[in-house]
Amino acid sequence: MAIKQKMEQPSKTELKPAWHVVDAEGKTLGRISSEIAVLLQGKHKPGYVPYLNTGDYVVVVNAEKIHVTGKKIEQKKYYRHSGYHGGLKETNLQQMLDKHPDRVIKQSVKGMLPKNVPGRRMLGRLKVYAGSDHPHQAQVNEVA
Repeated sequence: MAIKQKMEQPSKTELKPAWHVVDAEGKTLGRISSEIAVLLQGKHKPGYVPYLNTGDYVVVVNAEKIHVTGKKIEQKKYYRHSGYHGGLKETNLQQMLDKHPDRVIKQSVKGMLPKNVPGRRMLGRLKVYAGSDHPHQAQVNEVA
């Protein structure tokens, strides 16, 4: 005899996304990225359903002060392609942190989110800033 479980789908009025500010200073890249992915997906809420965007907004500050272990700072590679023949570009983690520290966290979190339309919308709720100040002070204070 099979047990049927009924999943309660939250209504639009119940989906009130909160705002979280995460300070990345001195934290390990993978560990902070997995915490951010949980907040973006809404897995910390009791009304989580995998097919809806039930997550919250996440503001990450001090992205340039992220920490990695081992020799990843020189050995970890990021690739992008221009679309032309021979257009493969390669940069390591140190160069990426110098030029675009926000992309390091954003790309790490992107790999932990679902690869579908709700996953892309979840990634749109992630705001990453290199310094300690951000323009979302009004939204963060409204919830708190």
